[in-house]
Amino acid sequence: MSNEIQDKTNSFVAQIKQLIKDAQLGVTKSVNSIMVQTYYELGRRIVEHEQDGNHYSNYGDYLLERLSNELSKEFGKGFSKRKLELIRKFYITYKIAKTAFSQSIGWSHYLHLMRISNEEERSFYEIEIEKNNWTVRELERQIDASLYERLLLSKDKKGVIELSKKGQIVETASDIIKDPYILEFLNLPESNLYNETDLEVELINKLEHFLLELGKGFTFVGRQERFTFDEEHYRVDLVFYNRLLKCFVLIDLKIGKLKHQDLGQMQMYVNYYDRYVKLEEENKTIGIILCKDKKDTLVEITLPENNNQVFASKYELILPSKKELQQLIENKNN
Repeated sequence: MSNEIQDKTNSFVAQIKQLIKDAQLGVTKSVNSIMVQTYYELGRRIVEHEQDGNHYSNYGDYLLERLSNELSKEFGKGFSKRKLELIRKFYITYKIAKTAFSQSIGWSHYLHLMRISNEEERSFYEIEIEKNNWTVRELERQIDASLYERLLLSKDKKGVIELSKKGQIVETASDIIKDPYILEFLNLPESNLYNETDLEVELINKLEHFLLELGKGFTFVGRQERFTFDEEHYRVDLVFYNRLLKCFVLIDLKIGKLKHQDLGQMQMYVNYYDRYVKLEEENKTIGIILCKDKKDTLVEITLPENNNQVFASKYELILPSKKELQQLIENKNN
C-alpha cells in the first residue's frame, strides 16, 4: 500500500482506539448499553471510511485486517476480523431504524437479531426482549420456533401491523392462543410410543420451558386438578392462571386426533370453573385442547359461532419449517 493509504489508515486507527478508550472509561453506565452504542459508532466509522476509500482496490479487506491487528495488540482478544465484519453489519442493519438502543438488549441479542432480514419481524423480537427480559437463550429458542410467524397466523391485517410496532398484546382470549404450539424441548419421539400421561409429566418436568411457550402472564396452578359433581369425579390435565387476562386457563392433552367429545368435555370443564371456581371479579375461563391432529371444520361446527372460551391447537414435537409457516401465512392472506 502507498504512503497516502498508510497515513490515512494510521489516522483512522488512532480515532478508533480513542473511541474504545472513551467507552472503557464509562464504567458507571450499563456495560451492555455502552458496548452496543460503541459498536454502532465503530460500525458507522468503518462503513464511512470504507466508502471514502473504496476507489482503492480491496481497501475494505485491508482496513479490517489492519484494524483487527492494531486493536488486538492494544485491547486483547475480541476484535477479530470476523467480529469487525459483524460490527459493520450491525451498523448497516440499524443505521435507519435506530437512534437509541435499549439497555435490555445486549450485543449477544443483536447477533441473533441481525440474522433476521424482515424488519417487522426483527422489530417484534426487539420489543419482546425488552418487555419480557428474555435471555439470549430464550430469544434464540423463540426465533427457532418461529414465534412471530405463528402469531401472524392468528392475526388480521391490523393485528399484523401492531405485532411489529407493539409486540404481542394480550387483551382477549384469542391473543394467547398459538397454533401450533412447539414442544421440541420435551425431546419426545415423533411417534405414538408415548401416551398423554408421558406428555403431561414431561411438560411438568420442563415447566419453565412450557411457560415460555405459552406466552405472557401465565402462572402454574396444578396438574390433574379434580372436581366432583353428581358423584362423578373429573380431572383437568393442567391448570394455569393468566395474570393479564385475570382468568383460569385449562389445558387438556390429546395425543391422537381431536374428537367432538373432547371439545364437549372441555366446554364442561370451562363451565364448571366459571360457575364454581372463579371469583366474581375474574374473567371467564379459557380452555385449550392440545392435540396431535385436528380438523378445523369439526371445531367450528362443534363450538358456538361466538365462541371465545374453548380453543383447539395442534402441538409439534419438532421445530417448524419457516418455509411451511410462510406458506400458511400466504394462503391465509390470499
